[in-house]
Order: sequence, then structure tokens, then C-alpha cells
Amino acid sequence: MAPSLEESEGAEGERSVSEKWNKPLEWPGNLTKEWIGQLAATLDYASRNLLPTDLPTILPVPLADQIISTASKLMHREANCVEISVESSCKVVVIGDVHGQYHDVLHLLEIAGPPAADRIFVFNGDYVDRGAWGLETYLYLLCWKILMPHRVFLLRGNHETTFCTGAYGFEQEVMTKYADRGRHLYRKCLGCFEGHPLAAKVAGCVYLCHGGLFRYVEPVVSKKASKIGRRLMRTRSQDGSLKLGSLADLQKARRSVLNPSGTGQNAITADVLWSDPSPQAGLSHNKARGIGLIWGPDCTQEFMEKNNIKLIVRSHEGPDAREKRPEMAPMSKGFTVDHIVKAGKLVTLFSAPDYPQFQQGTKRYRNKGAFIVLEAPDFSEPIFHVFEAILPRPQAQPYYDFVNCIDSDEELDMGGSSEGSVGSSDEH
Repeated sequence: MAPSLEESEGAEGERSVSEKWNKPLEWPGNLTKEWIGQLAATLDYASRNLLPTDLPTILPVPLADQIISTASKLMHREANCVEISVESSCKVVVIGDVHGQYHDVLHLLEIAGPPAADRIFVFNGDYVDRGAWGLETYLYLLCWKILMPHRVFLLRGNHETTFCTGAYGFEQEVMTKYADRGRHLYRKCLGCFEGHPLAAKVAGCVYLCHGGLFRYVEPVVSKKASKIGRRLMRTRSQDGSLKLGSLADLQKARRSVLNPSGTGQNAITADVLWSDPSPQAGLSHNKARGIGLIWGPDCTQEFMEKNNIKLIVRSHEGPDAREKRPEMAPMSKGFTVDHIVKAGKLVTLFSAPDYPQFQQGTKRYRNKGAFIVLEAPDFSEPIFHVFEAILPRPQAQPYYDFVNCIDSDEELDMGGSSEGSVGSSDEH
């Protein structure tokens, strides 16, 4: 039987849509908002209608290379702690972990509005891993950085490391999608990870970073080292206790290392990416993670006083991490206010709703995500915006051992004693 007119028109419509979105994208030379919009829609279409292995047909390797290389050059030129000056007419939007939840990122930018002359975005790290669309998420955000380098800032998270991307899915995701070119593209991403700034200071009084506070690293020059011009670093004071570092110390830290260890000259970088707050006073090693620090409200007050800070926004902990720390508030709303001290507040922000996105396993948190808006006069009072996940998501399988990564309390090794070890249970 011949198809009806309605059926013919429907089939023709499907073909025209397929032809529109199945065309490979090309680097436009100069990015525009319209091109980024086309990229966003094309990647959304691919996630719903194509196999992961078909992604190179619409996002060719040369285009991905160009995006990564261009953004990497921009970020490598930025300071460890970016100073972001804000006009009184501007708003600053702060985003926490997104973990490859591409569709929720698109939804978030619809709610908050895209980057603009009067709207600055600071993303607080963890763009990849755990979610099925880490590469799409990362490339999309890199394009915004390229288009508006002084309005979009992409800070580094602990998942922008070789260790985490090898254990929590991003490496396998890229290898699956790009097959024989996957190794090349993955290495390009690793090189870009090294360039992300570690922190930002907004309007002179707001400190943003992925993990948190960091130790003071005292330079010590030994007689032997001085002969060959090498500097040895000591991470404790003379009585063996840990001391807080300052923003001046952070600016001098070495960030171009893929797996910063918790000792020596890489200790500050590791602390910024991995540390966690505690309701208990004091500063100590983060034994649960095996890297970074645990700090209390007294340290928050000291850091704020020393660096003229009124608000600290960090991320790093989702609902599963907080479930294993009952002394801390749960992450059901996408944010918690962890410390309120004389100088100001410390906030944890998580922007991946309905996390983790896969249906497998026994645990599903159904959490909401959140983002923060900072406004004049001094930008230090956070305005919280809570949002739901955009559902239904396309069907997808995890690129990592979902059940074991959620339920395991075992420590994972980052690849030798020189790189340190990390606990797997609270990786965010």
C-alpha cells in the first residue's frame, strides 16, 4: 500500500531534520553566539538520535582540536587565582559541579541566561566524569570561554586530572566515541586541564575554588640544592603543624601538573582541588580522601581576615559525598551553608541535579541542582537559585563501574607514591 500524504510529509520532515543536524560542523574562524547555539543544538540532537560512536561524523576531530587548543591558550595565560573586576551593572553567576550532565547545563543557561556583557559566569570545576556527555559539556563550555574570555571563567576541579578521568569515565568516554583518534583527543583535553585557573577572586571580596583552603608551603633552600639552583619546599611550620596559606601563596603555586600530590611544591594545588570543610575547628590532613585538607570555621575566619574575603564558594561534594559525612548538611537542594563566621560565609555549591544520572545501582539521590547569583553593591551575599533536572534524559550507559564507584570505600592509587593516593568514596 502506498503511504498516505500525511505519512509522506512526516517521513520527509524526518529526513530534513536528519539532514540538518547530521552535517559535520566546521570551525567558523571567529566564534559567534549563533554558532555556539548551533553547536549546542547539534550535540543535543546527536545525544538523542545517534550512537556515541557516531559523534565524529558531526563533531570531527579537527574541530574538537581547534576548540581545545584555542581555549587552552587563553586559560594558560590566566593567573592561578583570577582577579575578576565587576561593574555595578553586572551580575556574576557561579556554577558548581556539572559532571557531564550536558542537558542540565543547557537548561541551567536557559534559566540563568547566557554569558553576556552584563552577566559573568564562573564555573567551579568538574566538567567531566560520571555523566555520559562529558566531552560535549567540556567543548561547549570551552566555546563560551573562547567567545567571551573576560565574561566566562572555567576553574579547575579535581576531576580535571589524569587519575580521576581514568577512574570515573571520561577517558573511556572519549575512547569510545572517537576510537582510534580517541587517545589523541583525550591527551589534548589533559593538556587543556593544566591551564585552568585554580581559583578566582570576584569584586575583591569573594573567593571561588573547587575544593577549598590550602596550606602554607615554606620555601627552604638546602646547601646542595642551592648549588644547582633548585628549591626544596617544606609544607609544615617548624613545630610540624599545618598553617593556612594566603592568596599570595596561591598565585605562586605550580598548577601545570596533571595529578598534583599532597606534598612538596604541588601541595597547594592539591589542597585547592581536594580539600573539604568541617564543623570542627582546626586544620588537618584529609584522611578520608588521602589528599587535601580538612578545615574548620576558625580557619575560614582566619583566611577571610587575612585575604579580605567576605564569601567563599566551593563545590566538590555531591549528595553521595555528604551522605558519608553526617556531620555536614545534606546536598539535597544543590547547596549548603557550611560556615557562618564573623567575616562572612562559606558555601558549598553543586549544580548536577538528579545525580548520578544513571538508573543502574541501588542508590539514586534525586537531588536538585543550584547556582548562585552575586549582585552589587559588594557581591558578597549569595542569591541561591535551585533547579530541577531536565527530564527525560537520553538513554545512556556509564563509562565507568557505576556500582563500585558509588558504593566502594576503598582507596584508589593515583599512580605511585609521587602522585599520592585518593579515597574513592567521596570523589566529586
